[in-house]
Amino acid sequence: MDKKEITQKGLGLERYYQEREWFNFLCQMLAQDPSETSQLSKEITEITVSRYDEIIRCAEEGKPFIMGYFCAAPEIYEALDLPWYMIMATPFLAASAPYLLEDIDAAERMGLGTDWCTACRLTLYYIESGLTPKPNALIALIHPCDAATMLHQAVYRNKRWRDVPIFAMDPPYFEDQRGIDYYAGELKRMVAFLEEHTGRKLDIDRLREICLESNKQYELWLEYAQLRRAVPCPHGWAVGGPQCFAITQVFQAGRPRGTAWMRKLVDHTEKMVKEKKGPVAKERIRYFWFDLLPFGWVFEFLPWLEEEWGAVMVMDMFGYTPYTLIDTRNEDTMLKGIAKRNLYESPMVRQARGIADYFASDITRVVKDYKIDCVIWPGHMGHKDGSASTGIMREVCRDLGVPYIHIGLDLFDKRYTTPEQCKDKISQFFTAMGLG
Repeated sequence: MDKKEITQKGLGLERYYQEREWFNFLCQMLAQDPSETSQLSKEITEITVSRYDEIIRCAEEGKPFIMGYFCAAPEIYEALDLPWYMIMATPFLAASAPYLLEDIDAAERMGLGTDWCTACRLTLYYIESGLTPKPNALIALIHPCDAATMLHQAVYRNKRWRDVPIFAMDPPYFEDQRGIDYYAGELKRMVAFLEEHTGRKLDIDRLREICLESNKQYELWLEYAQLRRAVPCPHGWAVGGPQCFAITQVFQAGRPRGTAWMRKLVDHTEKMVKEKKGPVAKERIRYFWFDLLPFGWVFEFLPWLEEEWGAVMVMDMFGYTPYTLIDTRNEDTMLKGIAKRNLYESPMVRQARGIADYFASDITRVVKDYKIDCVIWPGHMGHKDGSASTGIMREVCRDLGVPYIHIGLDLFDKRYTTPEQCKDKISQFFTAMGLG
């Protein structure tokens, strides 16, 4: 089946072909740099391409695949041998692609409100425009924010997707054993839903294999996170936590290739620490970026922080690792372990879903463990849950004696607060606080 025929059949793969080509281009660029860090990034990019290949193949051949989330038990998808892609894949993965701003403008012309999280807005635009492959089933969220709930309500009403069955787990509020038990029950309901609509059956022994392999990945991630405490920090923004997150919770959950990549990362980092090397010649500022990275304009901003100020992102929200290994003794312990990991420990969902104490406790631990000089809360326009807690975060930083800044920006649309405006705000902040 050629691309023209696929377009005529309405498989929604046009943009997926573009994105795959974009990542192939990035692979070629990274291949020109023989450094170990670039080669680690190259392999991550190759893994990304392989995921696009997998979904495209399923769509072309009529094989079952689903749309889901990193925080909705990908371990179970893997155990079901069920290909899946993240509902917000394009806004996050292809945010550096040259057509991003055009897509944002097209979403606005469609009538989607500009006060709505850009990631959710773009996702709905891609679905409404037929630029996203229609899955056999959708695992939705009713947490951690209102924007996610609105997105799924809109998808439910899409004419082309009207026959796509949707399931959303009900998240308990408090983190206690009762909440874990309840959410494990929700996972059982999700398994029954997926079995019904995809024809796959969950094998508990296979789930155990996935969980054991996944545990190896998280152990390596924890080891890597400990190595980032070193002064100087061995890596900055370009390699680290976000890639570990992508491996463990999106592309390679419970897969041996992901484990092998994590081992390479740890081995390389140990060497960097032993040689006392970091991403800059002289590390002057160690900052905690407490949110997602600015995907739409990351290359225009974060390298500047390193080059201009010697400021190194020692830790970020998606690199923070308060994870618990899964007890694999039986089905009950595995489901409870998966429930705890995905509801209480997955980044962003952990902080935004529940009580404000998560913002305070995470800042406190990271500042103390990683010798942080300042905390940057970018204040993505869609993360209203976190921005509502900015006063709490500021007070926590004041008690810790660490400067705190709330910028106010859009992680995807650089026109909201331009990179130059962000640079000016940060420069004034560093100067006023006597940093650098």
